[in-house]
Amino acid sequence: MAQFAISDGSDDEFPPEKRLEAPNYRLIMAGIATIPDMETLQECVTYENANQNRMQILRRLKWKAEELREQES
Repeated sequence: MAQFAISDGSDDEFPPEKRLEAPNYRLIMAGIATIPDMETLQECVTYENANQNRMQILRRLKWKAEELREQES
């Protein structure tokens, strides 16, 4: 029987490597879509820059940053 953990957005449960190193692009996009705050987003940007440095992923992270900023205002 499969067990599913519900993430509260904390880095311990869903760190950048899990969000950005998923086995397919759709899962990576889901990982980005569920970033809850700017701190987590910055950790993901730092991770991506240090590891894969994929422009399309960095662009998606930029769009997510814009979305989070809009939600804050």
